[in-house]
Amino acid sequence: MAPFTPHLAVRGSDGTILLRGPPNCEEFQTFQRDNRQSRYVTFSKDGALFGWCNGEKVNVVKSSTGELLKSFDLPKTSMLEFSPLGKVLVTWKQYTKTQDNPQGEANLQLWDLQTGDCIKTFYQKKVQGWCPSWADDESIAVRCVNNELHFFENNKFGKTVLHGCMPRLIGIHLPLSVAVYVPGSKGAPSFVRLYQYPNFAGPTSALANKSFFKADRVTMLWNKKGSAVLVTASTEVDKTGASYYGEQTLHYLATNGESAVVQLPKNGPIYDVSWSPNSSEFCVVYGFMPAKATVFNLKCESVFDFGTGPRNAAFYSPQGHILVLAGFGNLRGQMEVWDVKKYRQVSKPQAADTTHFSWCPDGEHIVTATCSPRLRVSNGYKIWHYTGTVLYKEDTPAGKELWEVLWQPFPAGTFPEKAVKYQAASSELGSTEAKPAQVYRPPALRNKPESSTYKLHEDEPPQNMKPGAAGEKQISKAALKNQRRREAKKAAKQENKSDEVPHLVLEPAPASQAPVTSSHGDPETDKKIKNLKKKLKAIEELKEQQAAGKPLQKNQLEKMQKEAQLLKELEELELEV
Repeated sequence: MAPFTPHLAVRGSDGTILLRGPPNCEEFQTFQRDNRQSRYVTFSKDGALFGWCNGEKVNVVKSSTGELLKSFDLPKTSMLEFSPLGKVLVTWKQYTKTQDNPQGEANLQLWDLQTGDCIKTFYQKKVQGWCPSWADDESIAVRCVNNELHFFENNKFGKTVLHGCMPRLIGIHLPLSVAVYVPGSKGAPSFVRLYQYPNFAGPTSALANKSFFKADRVTMLWNKKGSAVLVTASTEVDKTGASYYGEQTLHYLATNGESAVVQLPKNGPIYDVSWSPNSSEFCVVYGFMPAKATVFNLKCESVFDFGTGPRNAAFYSPQGHILVLAGFGNLRGQMEVWDVKKYRQVSKPQAADTTHFSWCPDGEHIVTATCSPRLRVSNGYKIWHYTGTVLYKEDTPAGKELWEVLWQPFPAGTFPEKAVKYQAASSELGSTEAKPAQVYRPPALRNKPESSTYKLHEDEPPQNMKPGAAGEKQISKAALKNQRRREAKKAAKQENKSDEVPHLVLEPAPASQAPVTSSHGDPETDKKIKNLKKKLKAIEELKEQQAAGKPLQKNQLEKMQKEAQLLKELEELELEV
């Protein structure tokens, strides 16, 4: 059987095409290019169907052959989606009212793809949450209508089988779980509750409950299995004045009743949260720039810390074996590709001006694009191998715009996980490995020796690249704290022993070592020598702490750099007496 080749749908001002994915990267000729400007394109969940609306009709074709299956005369359609099994097509157009029809017409329509008949129409004024949600087998469907949930069974939308009254609905994961957010008022906290269909009797029937303050809005992200949800709570204003964008906290809830606050070691905004496809880990990108990235398990414990870097997004491969940390938007497009099995960096390419990133279903290729209206210049897209090699590049001609690129999905298990490669794939276009940036030096420091360093930020390396991290086993925070305490105590004992005066030593100690305590007759000189010894001893303790892996503050590092100067001063004082 020939291997599957995912298609890439490309929508722009010059029409809609399907592109065959790697290794060919050429236009799919059996699909007839539509030169009219499309408003929306989508694939069915298994990728078998492809649909788009072009301002005149809504067309549905077979992805494999380009054969036209259905065409609907719906010129005002703005969005469309398929049900999970591809039995129902949902279309939405802007809600409008006229003098002749003050109530307006139903703008949400459900179509039977077998017969082409309209199953049901609804009023859906808001674009948010416009499409109904289905279970994978289409046994249950649900719509959110104001503060109510309307459930339907077996695609029979003429009658609701259950109504659930919810103060504010945010997340649904059928067929089992529904997450509800209730905003706080009059000093009461906000809370999120998890329910299981069809039991919505009230707070006592909730599977899990998490309350919290400081929440003007929330966003929810379910894992693939639907067993847990991550809730990002945000406020519009940070009362401490630390951030212009307000405050954010991350909360974890599971259908088994567990809930927790995800403790993030660095202060600052939460840029992105991404679940691993295995549903047992998630990655968070957070903190003031340079941002940290950390992988957590279901106990909200840190599994691996990627250190700091210019990043604001995280993308797991469909198989979950590779993680890409990227800095797009106002950052320069640097991508870090990591093997999450070994937590080893694979490549570090750079895709400047990227507005869109997505993984190919095969788990080996990615697409980056610069699309309008986010950026109206330098539009185009590139197809990469995860090792950093550009396999295909398409630049949009001048005067034209690229609006969207979309991979064709495939059922789970179609593309098995492959061993991660570290050698760059061959290509005529080569790679765009990011060049190491030079450290910024203010004008006052530019004529001084390189030893005088100045950093705007303290960069933190990944967990496995910190001093002393190689070959060490992962230990708990309490054990690490006790270990550091023992090492500091041992270092202090050794320092005390070195300060003792040996009885049989007649020769003076070398100037580079800490001299024995003695009086030189001049009280001022003795006082200076004592202060210098005290500073040198403090520097030795800082060295011990740095060797044990403890991060040091900027002023502590500056103090360590003065060791040579202090030793020279001590030597001069000793020579004077």
